[in-house]
Amino acid sequence: MIDASTDATMKLQKRISKQRERRRYRVRNRARKLGRPRLSVFRSNKHISAQIIDDAAGKTIVSASTMEKEMAGAAGGNTAAAAKIGEVIGKRAVDAGIKDVAFDRGEYKYHGRIAALANAAREAGLSF
Repeated sequence: MIDASTDATMKLQKRISKQRERRRYRVRNRARKLGRPRLSVFRSNKHISAQIIDDAAGKTIVSASTMEKEMAGAAGGNTAAAAKIGEVIGKRAVDAGIKDVAFDRGEYKYHGRIAALANAAREAGLSF
C-alpha cells in the first residue's frame, strides 16, 4: 500500500515531468519556426553536448560533446567545459558554412552552462 507522502511525491514528480516536457516542446517548436538550422543543447550532470540539426532534412550537420576523445581531459559538468563545447561547435559550424542558427535550449533555463555554451558559440562566429 502506498502511503500519503509517497503518493504526493509521485504526483509532484509527474507534474514536474509534464512541465518539462511542455517547455521542451514549446522552445523546440519556436526554434523550428524560424526556418534555420537548430543549435540543440543537451545537459546532464556530468556532460554537455550540442548539435546543429537541419529539421527540413532531419539530419545532424555538426555536433560536439564533452564525451569526445579530444575533450577527454576536461570535466563536462562545469561552465568551462560548456564554453569549450560552444567554441568547438561554433568553429565546426563556420567550417561547414553555417552562420545563422536558432538556439534550442530545450527544457533548460538560459543560465550557467547553457548560457556559457551560447556565448562561446556566438564568439566563435554563430549568429542567433
